[in-house]
Amino acid sequence: MESVDVIVVGAGVVGLAVAAKLSKAYPQVLIVDQNIHFGEETSSRNSEVIHAGIYYPDNSLKAKLCVKGKKLLYQYCQQRHIPHEKMGKLLVANGESEEADLASILTQAQRNGVTDLVWQSKSQLERSTPALRASLALLSPSTGIIDVHSYMQSLLADAESMGASFVGQTTLISAQANSKGFKVLLNSQGENITLQCALLINCAGLHAGKVAESIEGMLKRHIPAIHYCRGHYFSYQGKSPFKQLIYPVPSAHGLGIHASLNIAGQLKFGPDTQYIDHIDYQVSPALKAKFVTAITKYFPGLDENKLQPDYAGIRPKLQAENGALEDFAIQSATVHGLSGLVNLFGIDSPGLTSSLAIAEHVADLIDAQVS
Repeated sequence: MESVDVIVVGAGVVGLAVAAKLSKAYPQVLIVDQNIHFGEETSSRNSEVIHAGIYYPDNSLKAKLCVKGKKLLYQYCQQRHIPHEKMGKLLVANGESEEADLASILTQAQRNGVTDLVWQSKSQLERSTPALRASLALLSPSTGIIDVHSYMQSLLADAESMGASFVGQTTLISAQANSKGFKVLLNSQGENITLQCALLINCAGLHAGKVAESIEGMLKRHIPAIHYCRGHYFSYQGKSPFKQLIYPVPSAHGLGIHASLNIAGQLKFGPDTQYIDHIDYQVSPALKAKFVTAITKYFPGLDENKLQPDYAGIRPKLQAENGALEDFAIQSATVHGLSGLVNLFGIDSPGLTSSLAIAEHVADLIDAQVS
């Protein structure tokens, strides 16, 4: 039976970041993904935003890893010449109730270590962003955008330069703990392969629960339910009236239908939130009316004819449709008792921003196990 040091299941942005980090310490890292190419699911179907770390609860992994990850990600982009832009975002309010929400958000951001938010008055906004309707806003200057595909390509290149390998069309069938780590059965392009690995990292995103269920000895109480939350995006034709990202006050399940730009300057709106029971990336044209209602609250000059269905992404949420906010769940042996295994559950937003910090966190958990 052939052996490797590490098997990383899932080649999204987090799996690739983890593989790149671990490949510096372990010469044989194998990255597997059920799709042909890396990053075909949640990682390539999002807003491509580098978040500041504003909203997340005190001492949560989301707060700590987003703030740390943002710094690491900007440094990485500069060093590797990854297309990105720190363009900032306006978090906008209309009316006294939403203005009070902004004040609470500012307080939370400061508790999270985000200290660069700046108030923007209505008169300032009228001068800087005349297309915007807002009575007050918070400017987040450290929010930005990134070319996620280029970022993932670079992470994979980093890992491969240290000896790691990526194999697509490969799924984990089962894993059994033994004295050397795990005996893993993979199905790769229709062929069953058995490998021995010392470390097994479950970064399977939407499929992380299914992967965990395939690991012998993983108790069900340690495998949280993963809820599929689809977010739709509509593109906007023509020149963008905004130079920054525009976000409404957050909703119960997400950050609201916001306006974002990609590296090419294309304006898009989304995502909304729709809980679904199976993976389906369709965008119904019937959603347009809901988008128009949401967008015109802060962009009254919206030309509906320029708004077109574009794409959808699905977030692997631990938060149920009417449930409380849930943090990232990153489990090592101290939780589930299986030495050498790390499970990552519910890595939704801000997973992209946090990816390099998540990788460091996983490496620290492994170091704590082996030391």
